[in-house]
Amino acid sequence: MLLLIVLLTLSLRPFESFPSYSYDDMEDDLAGFDYYHATEELDSRNASACERCVPELCPPTQGCRAGLVRDSCGCCFECGNLEGQPCDPGDRNVYYGLCGEGLECKTDSSQAAEGETQEPQCVCASQEPQCGSDNQTYMNLCKVREAVFSKPGLNSSVGPCRTVPVIKVPPRNLVNVTGSSAVFLCEVFAFPMALVEWRKEGKEVVLPGDDPHISVQSRGGPQKYELSSWLQIEDATRADSGTYRCIARNGLGNVSATAVLGILPPDEMSAYLEESMKEMMGYDPIRDYDGDYY
Repeated sequence: MLLLIVLLTLSLRPFESFPSYSYDDMEDDLAGFDYYHATEELDSRNASACERCVPELCPPTQGCRAGLVRDSCGCCFECGNLEGQPCDPGDRNVYYGLCGEGLECKTDSSQAAEGETQEPQCVCASQEPQCGSDNQTYMNLCKVREAVFSKPGLNSSVGPCRTVPVIKVPPRNLVNVTGSSAVFLCEVFAFPMALVEWRKEGKEVVLPGDDPHISVQSRGGPQKYELSSWLQIEDATRADSGTYRCIARNGLGNVSATAVLGILPPDEMSAYLEESMKEMMGYDPIRDYDGDYY
């Protein structure tokens, strides 16, 4: 036994000892991991790649809709990241890159799922809508700067352009089974703000009227000067089938969009779904059968 201990001791290199594994210690190490410190060490190792800065050898930059920022070496210029793109916080170009002109790198924790970390994204510092000289409303000044590359000479003023309503998200056609619910959505942009109403073609009444199984809800958003309106039909029957119209109006005019609702009994609904699946898959039993399959 004494001989075994001596042999093990001699097999170790000087100043080494047997390793000690502890999951608790490993968790402490991970908890103390400093991303920026590690990045600094990596930068120091790769410093030789950035030591010689020759601006004349920098690659040309074109079409940078968010302006120019320094690269990771701080030598050359490259395109800044656009609104909504991931970014590196602070003024160090490490991995994602830096935000362009008028943009800030922020993290929106409200958009992250539980237990997940939301990546920082570029957000325009000014969120006031802009009326472009092309009579188009841009959601912020950064969007105007982006548009200038395809519309030279474009300028803007603060505030949206006065316009008749624009239906950004029209209602979609629906097919459902009897006894189910059907919901139509209509999203409208307008300045001044629009009023939205729903009608069923062939009837003069503005929905919901006095029908207890139909309801209409509206709220502002998702963007400024937008309105979202929902038409919901509970316990739908075949009598609810038909064409429904979303009508948006303000003092400058009105616009509308329609969608068709089909309510089918269970047997017809099954046949409809089967036929829809065949169309989606591109299946044709006559065309696809060659007579040689066993």
